[in-house]
Amino acid sequence: MAKDLLLEIGLEEVPARFVRAAMDQLKDKTVKWLNDSRLSFEEVRAYSTPRRLAVIVIGLADKQADVNEEVKGPALKIAKDAEGAWSKAALGFGRSQGVDAESFVVREVANVEYIFANKSSVGVETSSLLPEALPALVTSLTFPKKYALGRLRSALRSSDPLARGVAWLRSRSFRNNGREVGQRVAGHRFLGADATIDNPAVYVEALKEQHVIVDVAERGEAIQEGIGRLAAERGWHIAVKEDLLEEVLFLVETPTVLTGSFDPAFLNIPQEVLITSMREHQRYFPVLDSEGRLQPHFVTVRNGDGLSIDVVAKGNEKVLRARLSDAKFFYEEDKKLVIADALAKLENIVYHEELGTVADKVRRTRAIADKLAQALRADDSVRADVSRTADICKFDLVSQMVYEFPELQGIMGEDYARKAGERESVARAVNEHYSPRNASDNPPASLVGAIVGIADKIDTIAGCFSIGIVPTGSQDPYALRRQAAGIVSTILAHGLELPLSELFSIALEIHAERGLKREAYDIRKDAQDFHAAREKRSDRAQCPLRRRRRYSRRRLG
Repeated sequence: MAKDLLLEIGLEEVPARFVRAAMDQLKDKTVKWLNDSRLSFEEVRAYSTPRRLAVIVIGLADKQADVNEEVKGPALKIAKDAEGAWSKAALGFGRSQGVDAESFVVREVANVEYIFANKSSVGVETSSLLPEALPALVTSLTFPKKYALGRLRSALRSSDPLARGVAWLRSRSFRNNGREVGQRVAGHRFLGADATIDNPAVYVEALKEQHVIVDVAERGEAIQEGIGRLAAERGWHIAVKEDLLEEVLFLVETPTVLTGSFDPAFLNIPQEVLITSMREHQRYFPVLDSEGRLQPHFVTVRNGDGLSIDVVAKGNEKVLRARLSDAKFFYEEDKKLVIADALAKLENIVYHEELGTVADKVRRTRAIADKLAQALRADDSVRADVSRTADICKFDLVSQMVYEFPELQGIMGEDYARKAGERESVARAVNEHYSPRNASDNPPASLVGAIVGIADKIDTIAGCFSIGIVPTGSQDPYALRRQAAGIVSTILAHGLELPLSELFSIALEIHAERGLKREAYDIRKDAQDFHAAREKRSDRAQCPLRRRRRYSRRRLG
């Protein structure tokens, strides 16, 4: 008779970004164990909240399937030695199949005699497998980063009498404490109470009665519906980033969307600063108008119901006021920074112990960018802007704002450069040269930003290759593939005649002037293999980098 099995693991202090992966991992491991154990089932459903991981096995068989099969072994001429005794190959085959050599059967297959082993065993009761299997299943879970497990409460709770005992995970070791089956699951920390589960089928609804939405999809829909309803009521555009929504999803068990406001005076700060502060520090969603301008409001999600929601909103406003005040202080202090002084500070920031300081990288980028502008026959104004942009492209790295929010590098550089009196084309290119920042980002819009961005990225690639840092199938710690992809997309976007091999040669010449750690031949060989992979992808995308035709040179301005 098939039964349902519930396995729940209680969690504490697990980072929200780990929960979904852990839930999927638990489901996959459960399915694999069931298949390996020859236990039939209908379906495995996975659930999770910040305080638990769970799987429910629907229609789990009472016992393993019986085994009765004939397994083919080595050929008879290999299975017996010259004296007619069983060889090591035959005996090893027997051990692997759990049968004695006396039970071997010889059969002819395609005019060749082979030995066969008959395997037959009666399936074991599922109830006898679970006490050992479930603890092993839980302790096999892995996380991307190590964190303290001393306070991690991890209990196996099963409402099916197949699993007896409650187990606890402490400091990586798993032990059974000998108690009877755990049938109590924890409700919401403040709104609910423990619930007794006497049937896995009622697990989801029983927790919902205790103010816990354990179904991830249902909880996500509740959050998005709340945000959508609030946006419709207020006429707002609420900027919802998927990564932030994913994190909030695993920070709450009962989501309630609420809104608050902040002093409009803070809007004098660049909105990217305010948005980043709200998202990174408070997990707030910013409110924008129809033209994308930030409004003095925010949206957040409470882990609870709507009781005293106005008090909760005021508390969030108070915390945000402090955060934004810090951001304002950083911004006002950064505005006092002189670009020349900032560039001097780059001399003291190590880029890589074998490649020098950030200032050294800036000088290489400038030299490469100048050569590229010349090779592309850019006009004098573009060349001047390229040189100035390359000179100051990293100056904002020493600002307090970028120190606090590294993702604002370039964004703050553009703002500070503009306020320092730099040409608009230069200020804009300081930001653009980082683009594309990810797979969904666009390449630099301006030619100046494109040239400096290509120079910066190819310097990183050539520098890493020159000291032996070459991407492998599983390792690319300096994101060189992403850098190369950014170069390709930029070349395509601007229609530049700039083969990757020629571009690498220019960068390598600049590095050679400052001394190479490896032989140039070895570096070029690694680069050739790397380029071949990049250009192969480019061909599939109909990339012009390798088209077999001549390009007419055009003057760039």
